[in-house]
Amino acid sequence: MQNAHFRHLFHLLRFALTGMFLTLLLPAKAQQNLNMLEHDAKPYYFGISLATNQSNFRLLHAQAFLADDSIMIAEPMKTFGFNLGLLANARLTEHFDLRFNPQLVFASKNLYYRETYPKPTDTQKKIESILLSFPLQIKFKSDRIGNMRVYAIGGMKYDYDLASNARAKKTESMIKIKKSDYGYEIGAGFEFYFESFIFSPEFKVSNGIGNVLVKDPNLRYSNVIDKLQSHMIVFSIHLEG
Repeated sequence: MQNAHFRHLFHLLRFALTGMFLTLLLPAKAQQNLNMLEHDAKPYYFGISLATNQSNFRLLHAQAFLADDSIMIAEPMKTFGFNLGLLANARLTEHFDLRFNPQLVFASKNLYYRETYPKPTDTQKKIESILLSFPLQIKFKSDRIGNMRVYAIGGMKYDYDLASNARAKKTESMIKIKKSDYGYEIGAGFEFYFESFIFSPEFKVSNGIGNVLVKDPNLRYSNVIDKLQSHMIVFSIHLEG
Protein backbone atom coordinates (compact mmCIF):
# COMPACT_ATOMS: atom_id res chain seq x y z
CA MET A 1 0.00 0.00 0.00
CA GLN A 2 2.80 2.40 0.87
CA ASN A 3 4.65 1.45 -2.33
CA ALA A 4 1.58 2.37 -4.37
CA HIS A 5 1.44 5.72 -2.57
CA PHE A 6 5.08 6.51 -3.37
CA ARG A 7 4.61 5.47 -7.00
CA HIS A 8 1.66 7.83 -7.24
CA LEU A 9 3.72 10.62 -5.67
CA PHE A 10 6.61 9.94 -8.07
CA HIS A 11 4.36 10.14 -11.15
CA LEU A 12 2.90 13.47 -10.04
CA LEU A 13 6.34 14.95 -9.40
CA ARG A 14 7.59 13.65 -12.74
CA PHE A 15 4.63 15.29 -14.47
CA ALA A 16 5.35 18.61 -12.75
CA LEU A 17 9.06 18.52 -13.61
CA THR A 18 8.29 17.62 -17.23
CA GLY A 19 5.94 20.60 -17.48
CA MET A 20 8.63 22.91 -16.09
CA PHE A 21 11.24 21.51 -18.50
CA LEU A 22 8.98 22.00 -21.53
CA THR A 23 8.19 25.55 -20.45
CA LEU A 24 11.87 26.39 -20.23
CA LEU A 25 12.35 25.12 -23.77
CA LEU A 26 9.78 27.51 -25.25
CA PRO A 27 11.26 29.72 -27.97
CA ALA A 28 12.65 33.01 -26.77
CA LYS A 29 10.23 34.85 -29.06
CA ALA A 30 7.32 33.55 -27.04
CA GLN A 31 8.80 35.08 -23.90
CA GLN A 32 9.16 38.64 -25.22
CA ASN A 33 5.77 40.01 -24.10
CA LEU A 34 5.79 39.97 -20.31
CA ASN A 35 2.41 40.08 -18.64
CA MET A 36 1.54 41.81 -15.35
CA LEU A 37 4.97 43.28 -14.70
CA GLU A 38 3.53 45.56 -12.00
CA HIS A 39 2.27 42.54 -10.09
CA ASP A 40 5.73 41.55 -8.81
CA ALA A 41 5.97 44.75 -6.77
CA LYS A 42 2.54 44.47 -5.10
CA PRO A 43 2.78 44.34 -1.28
CA TYR A 44 -0.17 41.94 -1.19
CA TYR A 45 -2.78 40.33 -3.41
CA PHE A 46 -5.69 37.88 -3.21
CA GLY A 47 -7.08 34.90 -5.05
CA ILE A 48 -9.28 31.82 -4.94
CA SER A 49 -8.40 28.12 -4.74
CA LEU A 50 -10.03 25.02 -6.20
CA ALA A 51 -8.55 21.65 -5.35
CA THR A 52 -8.99 17.90 -5.31
CA ASN A 53 -7.59 15.78 -2.49
CA GLN A 54 -6.72 12.18 -1.75
CA SER A 55 -6.93 11.55 1.99
CA ASN A 56 -6.46 8.74 4.45
CA PHE A 57 -5.28 8.05 7.99
CA ARG A 58 -1.86 6.87 9.07
CA LEU A 59 -2.78 4.13 11.52
CA LEU A 60 -0.87 2.62 14.44
CA HIS A 61 -2.34 -0.55 15.94
CA ALA A 62 -2.89 -0.91 19.67
CA GLN A 63 -1.78 -3.87 21.79
CA ALA A 64 -5.44 -4.93 21.88
CA PHE A 65 -5.23 -5.65 18.14
CA LEU A 66 -2.74 -8.46 18.75
CA ALA A 67 -4.93 -9.93 21.46
CA ASP A 68 -8.18 -9.67 19.50
CA ASP A 69 -9.25 -12.99 17.98
CA SER A 70 -12.04 -11.63 15.78
CA ILE A 71 -10.62 -8.54 14.03
CA MET A 72 -7.73 -9.75 11.86
CA ILE A 73 -7.20 -6.66 9.68
CA ALA A 74 -7.62 -2.97 10.44
CA GLU A 75 -6.15 -0.60 7.87
CA PRO A 76 -6.82 2.83 6.30
CA MET A 77 -8.36 3.37 2.88
CA LYS A 78 -7.67 6.17 0.39
CA THR A 79 -10.57 8.29 -0.79
CA PHE A 80 -11.01 11.44 -2.87
CA GLY A 81 -12.57 14.79 -2.00
CA PHE A 82 -12.37 18.46 -2.91
CA ASN A 83 -11.40 21.84 -1.44
CA LEU A 84 -12.69 25.40 -1.89
CA GLY A 85 -10.70 28.28 -0.53
CA LEU A 86 -9.47 31.85 -0.50
CA LEU A 87 -5.89 33.05 -0.76
CA ALA A 88 -4.08 36.05 0.68
CA ASN A 89 -0.44 36.62 -0.24
CA ALA A 90 1.90 39.20 1.36
CA ARG A 91 5.27 40.06 -0.17
CA LEU A 92 8.17 39.77 2.29
CA THR A 93 11.19 40.03 0.00
CA GLU A 94 11.92 39.56 -3.69
CA HIS A 95 11.84 35.76 -3.32
CA PHE A 96 9.79 35.15 -0.17
CA ASP A 97 6.08 35.62 0.49
CA LEU A 98 3.79 34.91 3.45
CA ARG A 99 0.63 33.10 2.36
CA PHE A 100 -2.67 32.42 4.14
CA ASN A 101 -4.94 29.94 2.35
CA PRO A 102 -8.12 29.16 4.41
CA GLN A 103 -10.16 26.35 2.89
CA LEU A 104 -13.34 24.34 3.26
CA VAL A 105 -12.29 20.72 2.77
CA PHE A 106 -14.61 17.81 2.04
CA ALA A 107 -12.81 14.53 2.72
CA SER A 108 -13.37 10.95 3.82
CA LYS A 109 -10.84 8.86 5.71
CA ASN A 110 -12.35 5.39 5.74
CA LEU A 111 -11.11 2.33 7.61
CA TYR A 112 -11.29 -1.28 6.47
CA TYR A 113 -11.73 -4.23 8.84
CA ARG A 114 -11.73 -7.96 8.26
CA GLU A 115 -13.42 -10.05 10.94
CA THR A 116 -13.49 -13.81 11.46
CA TYR A 117 -16.12 -14.06 14.22
CA PRO A 118 -18.96 -14.97 14.23
CA LYS A 119 -18.39 -15.39 10.47
CA PRO A 120 -15.86 -13.96 7.96
CA THR A 121 -16.91 -10.38 7.26
CA ASP A 122 -15.43 -7.36 5.48
CA THR A 123 -16.44 -4.10 7.13
CA GLN A 124 -15.80 -0.52 6.01
CA LYS A 125 -16.15 2.34 8.47
CA LYS A 126 -16.84 5.63 6.73
CA ILE A 127 -15.38 8.64 8.51
CA GLU A 128 -16.49 11.76 6.68
CA SER A 129 -14.97 15.14 7.45
CA ILE A 130 -15.91 18.71 6.62
CA LEU A 131 -12.84 20.67 7.62
CA LEU A 132 -12.23 24.34 8.14
CA SER A 133 -8.52 24.39 7.34
CA PHE A 134 -6.25 27.33 8.13
CA PRO A 135 -2.77 26.92 6.56
CA LEU A 136 -0.11 29.58 7.06
CA GLN A 137 2.84 29.13 4.72
CA ILE A 138 6.14 30.61 3.63
CA LYS A 139 6.46 30.70 -0.16
CA PHE A 140 9.86 30.69 -1.87
CA LYS A 141 9.66 31.72 -5.52
CA SER A 142 12.24 31.63 -8.28
CA ASP A 143 13.19 34.47 -10.58
CA ARG A 144 10.61 35.03 -13.27
CA ILE A 145 11.26 33.10 -16.49
CA GLY A 146 9.26 35.03 -19.04
CA ASN A 147 5.63 34.57 -18.03
CA MET A 148 6.34 31.71 -15.63
CA ARG A 149 8.01 31.08 -12.31
CA VAL A 150 8.44 28.07 -10.00
CA TYR A 151 7.80 28.15 -6.26
CA ALA A 152 7.93 25.97 -3.16
CA ILE A 153 5.83 26.26 0.01
CA GLY A 154 6.12 25.06 3.58
CA GLY A 155 4.16 25.82 6.71
CA MET A 156 1.76 24.79 9.45
CA LYS A 157 -2.01 24.29 9.49
CA TYR A 158 -4.89 24.05 11.94
CA ASP A 159 -8.01 22.03 11.04
CA TYR A 160 -11.43 22.10 12.68
CA ASP A 161 -13.77 19.25 11.77
CA LEU A 162 -17.41 20.38 11.51
CA ALA A 163 -18.52 16.76 11.07
CA SER A 164 -16.65 15.37 14.09
CA ASN A 165 -18.52 12.75 16.14
CA ALA A 166 -16.40 13.21 19.28
CA ARG A 167 -19.47 14.04 21.39
CA ALA A 168 -21.85 11.57 19.77
CA LYS A 169 -23.67 8.96 21.82
CA LYS A 170 -21.61 5.80 22.19
CA THR A 171 -22.32 2.75 20.09
CA GLU A 172 -20.09 -0.30 19.94
CA SER A 173 -19.35 0.16 16.23
CA MET A 174 -18.27 3.81 16.44
CA ILE A 175 -14.86 5.33 15.83
CA LYS A 176 -14.73 8.77 17.40
CA ILE A 177 -12.63 11.52 15.85
CA LYS A 178 -11.53 14.75 17.55
CA LYS A 179 -12.70 18.12 16.26
CA SER A 180 -9.24 19.73 16.17
CA ASP A 181 -6.07 18.74 14.36
CA TYR A 182 -2.79 20.43 13.48
CA GLY A 183 0.09 19.57 11.20
CA TYR A 184 2.49 20.69 8.49
CA GLU A 185 2.38 21.11 4.72
CA ILE A 186 5.01 21.11 1.99
CA GLY A 187 4.56 21.50 -1.73
CA ALA A 188 5.55 23.12 -5.01
CA GLY A 189 3.88 24.77 -7.95
CA PHE A 190 4.08 27.02 -10.98
CA GLU A 191 2.82 30.53 -11.68
CA PHE A 192 1.77 31.26 -15.25
CA TYR A 193 1.22 34.96 -15.95
CA PHE A 194 -1.63 35.91 -18.28
CA GLU A 195 -2.74 39.41 -19.20
CA SER A 196 -5.14 39.88 -16.27
CA PHE A 197 -4.60 36.97 -13.86
CA ILE A 198 -2.12 34.34 -12.66
CA PHE A 199 -2.87 30.65 -13.10
CA SER A 200 -1.07 28.51 -10.49
CA PRO A 201 -1.23 24.69 -10.45
CA GLU A 202 0.16 23.34 -7.18
CA PHE A 203 0.90 19.98 -5.58
CA LYS A 204 1.29 19.59 -1.81
CA VAL A 205 1.39 17.00 0.96
CA SER A 206 -0.46 17.77 4.19
CA ASN A 207 0.26 15.67 7.30
CA GLY A 208 -1.34 15.83 10.72
CA ILE A 209 0.90 15.67 13.78
CA GLY A 210 -1.66 15.06 16.51
CA ASN A 211 -3.59 11.89 17.27
CA VAL A 212 -7.21 12.53 16.23
CA LEU A 213 -8.57 9.27 17.67
CA VAL A 214 -10.80 9.60 20.74
CA LYS A 215 -9.72 6.53 22.71
CA ASP A 216 -12.43 4.44 24.30
CA PRO A 217 -11.83 0.76 25.22
CA ASN A 218 -15.57 0.13 25.09
CA LEU A 219 -15.75 0.84 21.34
CA ARG A 220 -14.98 -2.42 19.57
CA TYR A 221 -13.59 -1.06 16.30
CA SER A 222 -11.73 1.72 18.05
CA ASN A 223 -9.87 -0.17 20.79
CA VAL A 224 -7.67 -2.04 18.27
CA ILE A 225 -6.21 1.35 17.19
CA ASP A 226 -3.66 3.32 19.16
CA LYS A 227 -3.20 6.33 16.89
CA LEU A 228 -4.79 7.95 13.83
CA GLN A 229 -3.02 10.80 12.04
CA SER A 230 -4.40 12.60 9.01
CA HIS A 231 -2.63 12.45 5.67
CA MET A 232 -3.67 14.26 2.50
CA ILE A 233 -2.29 14.80 -1.01
CA VAL A 234 -3.74 17.91 -2.63
CA PHE A 235 -3.66 19.17 -6.22
CA SER A 236 -4.79 22.80 -6.35
CA ILE A 237 -5.50 25.45 -8.94
CA HIS A 238 -5.04 29.02 -7.66
CA LEU A 239 -6.40 31.99 -9.61
CA GLU A 240 -4.65 35.13 -8.43
CA GLY A 241 -5.05 38.78 -9.32
